Amino acid sequence: MSVPLTAIPRPQWREKLTYLTWQIRRSPLTMAGLLITLMVVMCMIFAPWLASHDPNTLNLAERLAPPSAEHWFGTDEVGRDLFSRVLYGSQQSVGVGLFVAFASCFIGGLLGCFSGVIGGRFDALTMRLMDIMLSVPSLVLIMALAAALGASLFNAMLAITLVRIPSYVRLARGQALGIRQMGYVKAAETFGAQRWHMVHWHVARNAMPPLLVQLSLDIGSAILMASALGFIGLGAQQPTAEWGAMVATGRNYILDNWWYSTFPGLAILITATGFNLLGDGVRDLLDPRQQGK
Repeated sequence: MSVPLTAIPRPQWREKLTYLTWQIRRSPLTMAGLLITLMVVMCMIFAPWLASHDPNTLNLAERLAPPSAEHWFGTDEVGRDLFSRVLYGSQQSVGVGLFVAFASCFIGGLLGCFSGVIGGRFDALTMRLMDIMLSVPSLVLIMALAAALGASLFNAMLAITLVRIPSYVRLARGQALGIRQMGYVKAAETFGAQRWHMVHWHVARNAMPPLLVQLSLDIGSAILMASALGFIGLGAQQPTAEWGAMVATGRNYILDNWWYSTFPGLAILITATGFNLLGDGVRDLLDPRQQGK
């Protein structure tokens, strides 16, 4: 006996993928953000194959050469190819943004969930510490931490991560306080479930959507913060190719050699815009109020 094709249920992941694709296609800005993000990620991954020159090779005979068929973005003050350095710079700038967003989301989300579930003195102490960190302007605190740790890309990445953690802690704690009152969580607690099990199995999973929205929106701002630290000399150091540091060096030649700062600056602008548009799209996709629209 044959079974009608319509009677065979479609895999759930196919339905979710179809719905996700439909939601993205109906939003031009989300599509634009997704395309820009994919383009930047591809440039970051395939930079060694896309680059036309070695990013650190000096050629004083062609220093500060304008854009041409040989050097698409021109050269810098020591003759290095700017197109290759912008491509390799994506590995530093975008890599910092991705690491900061995911690390701060994981650490802050886990700490916030534990704080909301455990409560008591641990919760009070954790939140007062987060309030102290949030009371200081983010950029000022990042610069202070980066200067105290020392000027390097890793220290800049660590400083930005530490400053971004409190926002995730507060968001995750707020979600945990609401989820903790749910019937299934109360039942698990009644049957003797340990706190780690409750956080991992019940609280963290249900608190994930708002954390993912915050993560997607934070990648662009983390890239801008890393570029700002590179601009003031607290980020990547020479000869590492990094967009903020390239803009900072190029400002000394901006009047006569406009291409030096322009192309790294455009890379920062386009990348941050792409991630912000994608973050807005992720927020709309995970917003229950948008489901029926």
